[in-house]
Amino acid sequence: MECRINPSFTNAVLQPLHIAVTLCFFAVGFILGGESVVLALLAGGSWIAVLYCCCYELYAGLVRVKLRTDMRDIPGFYLSSPDNCFWVAEAEVRGRLQIMGTVAVEATELPGSGKKYGELVRMIVSSASRRTGLGLRLLKTMMDFCEERGFSKIVLQTSSTQTPAVALYKKMGFRPVQAHMQAGFPWFLHCLARVSLLRMEKILQP
Repeated sequence: MECRINPSFTNAVLQPLHIAVTLCFFAVGFILGGESVVLALLAGGSWIAVLYCCCYELYAGLVRVKLRTDMRDIPGFYLSSPDNCFWVAEAEVRGRLQIMGTVAVEATELPGSGKKYGELVRMIVSSASRRTGLGLRLLKTMMDFCEERGFSKIVLQTSSTQTPAVALYKKMGFRPVQAHMQAGFPWFLHCLARVSLLRMEKILQP
C-alpha cells in the first residue's frame, strides 16, 4: 500500500496551496510560540501529518473494501466463472517462492447488447519487480485472455497519482474516459489528498 500512499502524499505536499498553508502554520507557530523554532516545526509538522493521514485513510479504505469483496475468496470469485481469471507471478528468492505481482479480470455483460467487457483489477507489482517488464507481461497476459473470450473492451480504474501505471496503460492503448472521486469517502479526503480516480478503457471489438 505504501507504493500508492507515498506518491499521493508527495503530490499533496507539493500542491501550491498546501505549501502556502504549511508556511502559514510554521509562521503562526513561530509567532505564538514566542519565536520558538521548535513550536514552529511542530505547527508545520502537524499540518503535514494531516495530509499524510488523509492519503493513508483514502488508500486504507480502498484496501478494506477489497478485503470484504473478491479478495476474501479469490478461487470462489475468479475461478467459478470461465470469463473471470486471476494471475499470480511468482519468483524464487533465497530458496522461497514469493509473489511478485498479480492481475485479475472480471467479466461484466453490457445491458441489452449481449456483449461482455472485462474489468482489469488487482494489478499489483512488488517494489522488487518494478522496471523489469513484469507489469507489461501481466497486462499483456490479461489482454490476451480478454481477446480470446471475445470481450468488446477492457476497462480499469487507477489513481491519478500512479503516473507509471497510467503511462503503461496509455502505452498499451488505454485512454482516459472519466476522472471522479471514490464514492463512500468524505469529500475533504479527496480535497486534501488531491487524488482522483481515472477510468480508462481499451476497445477490442467496435
